[in-house]
Amino acid sequence: MLTVPNALSAIRLGLVPVFLVLVLTGNDVAALLIIVASSASDYLDGIIARRFGQITRLGQLLDPAADRLFIFAAVFALAVREVVPWWLVVVIVGRDAMLVVLGIVLAQHRYGPLPVHHLGKLATFALFYALPILVLGQAFPDVRFVSDPIAWAFALWGAFLYWWAGALYLRQTLELVGNRPGISAPASDTLNPLRRSTDG
Repeated sequence: MLTVPNALSAIRLGLVPVFLVLVLTGNDVAALLIIVASSASDYLDGIIARRFGQITRLGQLLDPAADRLFIFAAVFALAVREVVPWWLVVVIVGRDAMLVVLGIVLAQHRYGPLPVHHLGKLATFALFYALPILVLGQAFPDVRFVSDPIAWAFALWGAFLYWWAGALYLRQTLELVGNRPGISAPASDTLNPLRRSTDG
């Protein structure tokens, strides 16, 4: 459990509230530096985990948790500042709330987590880059005419794929709970688009 990848993931988790406060208070340059450093460590700990055989169950939990919390923190803080609309917060949080409910239903029927769908991976990838690019535009207003369209392209595409993947998870859950054929028993998977874990 005491591995370098796990330590990096734990540090990333600890930086989430710092990042949230910085965005809420308008310290966008510092917030941007934190999320860039977090993204770099996210990539690095995946390489270390695979290269040195340090993939652990704890790491598979910490890593996606850090990614999701950074996304939630960014979208919430930017909504408070009226940089993004609140419907985007509802779309992102609502879909993950649905997955929590599905997980509870599956657990009650003695099933593990559903296999992560590639659409979920793409959705998280898009959102994970859309929100920092929006922060970039706030930190450096002169580049906003370029960064904002790119960020919103990522954000809208990510939100669409997020719910498309959610619909697939809902269908799989209903098939499993109803004992209908057409889906194999789910296997536990991990969450994040770039490394040892994938997010969906």
